[in-house]
Amino acid sequence: MIEVQNVTKRYGRLTAIEEVTFTVEKGEVLAFLGPNGAGKTTTMRILTCFMPATEGTARVAGYDCLEQPMEVKRRIGYLPETPPLYQELTVTEYLTFAGRLRGLNGHRLTNGMARVIERLSLGEVRHRLIANLSRGYRQRVGLAQALLHDPPVLILDEPTVGLDPKQIIEIRELIKSLAGSHSVILSTHILPEATAVCQRVVIINNGRIVAVDTPDRLSARLRRSEKISITVKSPPADGPDRLRTIPGVLNVFAAGESGTYLIECELGRDLRDDIARFVVGHNWGLLELKSISMTLEDVFLRLTQREEGIEPDRESDQNTQPEPPLGPEPPGQIRSELPRP
Repeated sequence: MIEVQNVTKRYGRLTAIEEVTFTVEKGEVLAFLGPNGAGKTTTMRILTCFMPATEGTARVAGYDCLEQPMEVKRRIGYLPETPPLYQELTVTEYLTFAGRLRGLNGHRLTNGMARVIERLSLGEVRHRLIANLSRGYRQRVGLAQALLHDPPVLILDEPTVGLDPKQIIEIRELIKSLAGSHSVILSTHILPEATAVCQRVVIINNGRIVAVDTPDRLSARLRRSEKISITVKSPPADGPDRLRTIPGVLNVFAAGESGTYLIECELGRDLRDDIARFVVGHNWGLLELKSISMTLEDVFLRLTQREEGIEPDRESDQNTQPEPPLGPEPPGQIRSELPRP
């Protein structure tokens, strides 16, 4: 449904994005992930025909964004980071206006409004002025105008920014429900959002694509060892040394609390059964054993550090003690909704 091939956008000497290439399949929800200023919004504006690319081609539903912009606009619903709302109108008046701009009238307009008002739970505020609505309801109204004409493609730029946790969950559930019937690009810098609602991830940094894949595959490609966390009731003084004697164990680190260890194992080997048998056999009192995978945040940091020429010795995990930094922080800031340890 969406094809972007070698798209570059320059503003004089400044290159906002360079040779960006990716696709979105029919019914797929794709996260466009990157720090602020990475080029996400520029790419979205090119796809919505708001601005032309300097080089390359972008096609939506088979139509060229530069040569056939009206055909593209008929087939997309767009929610920019700041919803395009007229605050002096009521919700019903605004949706009527937006629908008529889309060429809807009569039963098509009435049915489309009824559908989005029900889907986005706007019934209680349909006759209220948009100026008097909360940020959450305004975001829903903006999403309603994007869905009003039931487009095959949805482009959502930071759709949950400024919402409270309950509203974020509701918007994410709605986006997940659109998978299959709509192709969705979700631009975000919130890592849990990409993991929660998207099937594939495009990571952009400094205007260039650094990875395109599923979160699980990205993690598998970048990790260098299997990691297991265990917690025991009666840890011996030489616990790490004794665990290192298990065949396949590369290293063992004592974690923050007493009796908790992070065990690095050879890549591709599942040693959970061997470790559990060892701990139980030595009467340490096994309380917890779990496998640890790279989070999307770990993946992002690894890729952006590589772009900057910084290659850490091994990945760190949110569930373990962080390693000391090996160089400057990557450009921009990625925000996670979960506190870092």
